[in-house]
Amino acid sequence: MYAYIKGEVVRIRDDSLVLDNNGIGYQILVPSSVLESGIRKGDDVLLHTYFAVREDAMLLYGFLSEDDLEMFRMLLGVSGIGPKGALGVMSGLSADTLRFAVLSGDAATIAKAPGIGKKTAQKIILELKDKVDLEDAFEKKVSHTEERAQAGDDSPEREAVLALTALGYSNAQALKAVRKAASYTEEITVEKLLKAALREM
Repeated sequence: MYAYIKGEVVRIRDDSLVLDNNGIGYQILVPSSVLESGIRKGDDVLLHTYFAVREDAMLLYGFLSEDDLEMFRMLLGVSGIGPKGALGVMSGLSADTLRFAVLSGDAATIAKAPGIGKKTAQKIILELKDKVDLEDAFEKKVSHTEERAQAGDDSPEREAVLALTALGYSNAQALKAVRKAASYTEEITVEKLLKAALREM
């Protein structure tokens, strides 16, 4: 019903934002990553939204990117996971981290999310592993990394190490492979480093 809502932040709560759009205040439940992104009252914000209808309430959930919203929707497809549980997962993990955790069967990482135990984490992996594609996960990770790099965040080497550890390699293995790859890779980008580092594994 609502693809996104753009408006001025008029109120910030522990779990939600209120956006004023043409004189209407929309209360939108958001993951902690949104609240920790530096948003302040008076800012103009666009949130990609999911509209949930229950017998006793109609609720809006909002995310800063379409990718986060897509992962939220995928989590809702897992049996036993409702909007509140999915929001908890998205509060504890970025979309990239969640994808790599699913691909590598890393239940421990998923279980770190608020309100998610090990059994639920294993169920998420079981039900999403066929819906998450490795190549797509890398492409999105690279895209997000390049966006952050343009904003001045993180080096390609660091991002490549993080991506490899998310796949299940140890930090030492990842660091060694990335350093070796960086030594002979021209025009260092995360994508090129990842491909070269994987060949070193």
